[in-house]
Amino acid sequence: MGTKREEVAALRAAVQSAIVGQEQVVECLLLALLCSGHALLEGLPGLGKTRSVKMLATALGVELHRVQFTPDLLPSDVTGSLVYRAETGKFTFDPGPIFGHVVLIDEINRAPAKVQAALLEAMEERQVTVGGETHALPEPFFVLATQNPIEQEGTYPLPEAQLDRFLLHVEVGYPSRESELGILRLVRGEEQKPTKPEGGSIELIRAARQEIQTTVKIAENVERYIVDLVVATREPKQLDAELGSWIEIGASPRAVLALDKVSRARAWLEGRDYVTADDVRAVAPAVLRHRLLLAYGAKAKNVNATRVVAKLLDVVAIAG
Repeated sequence: MGTKREEVAALRAAVQSAIVGQEQVVECLLLALLCSGHALLEGLPGLGKTRSVKMLATALGVELHRVQFTPDLLPSDVTGSLVYRAETGKFTFDPGPIFGHVVLIDEINRAPAKVQAALLEAMEERQVTVGGETHALPEPFFVLATQNPIEQEGTYPLPEAQLDRFLLHVEVGYPSRESELGILRLVRGEEQKPTKPEGGSIELIRAARQEIQTTVKIAENVERYIVDLVVATREPKQLDAELGSWIEIGASPRAVLALDKVSRARAWLEGRDYVTADDVRAVAPAVLRHRLLLAYGAKAKNVNATRVVAKLLDVVAIAG
């Protein structure tokens, strides 16, 4: 039996072996899991978003609970509902698919606002309230949602409150030419003899979280760098005129907490017990891109949130 870090590295390798060309996506999913957060995967259909989540659940050795979001979905289809039992003459709670360790919300931006609202309590409070009674969700509880780009027909932008519940917003792009060749060979091999990654353990994730929390340190200058990055999104004009014309509303204090958590988890995965500025810069796009409200000037110039964060990292320097 290796160290917790070695076991998590083995789990990561198992998932990556089944998801060719999306190493960054797999790393972000693992970081969110280690930080007890949720992740939003955005990309065009067919890029492996759903497959990534399935392989992660398989590697963890847990059942994947999947909900396909559609325009006619009801909140009770997600959270569960009260059901009348004739044999007892009473109403009992019938849990919905949200009651699972790993929950895949497929195409989250195709459902109406009332369904999105039903997820808020579950994602933030780790509980569901139905009929005046509160029901705790399993621990760990990990929501992985996929969405198509909002320009796609039949999609709707997620409300800011919903977006802010996600620890990471991961962009899923096209694989390289060599990776696509690897995908072809991988799927062909699976058709001949199905393979799955080795089973992992929920207990391993719990132990890894505890180790990250107690062993990974962060220096004061790196802490200040994290705060400076987030504050810069609220006062962009003081740093750069162009950046000021791109950002209408900056990130909330929740972004500071998220940068701290994810940076420490990345340092731990890299084999260190301390956080560097490079850790912060590496995770900043996924942590910040969904927490910024872009101004009309950015939209008019086709400037997306990823480019805004890149500019932010260019103009904000770490002290000392």
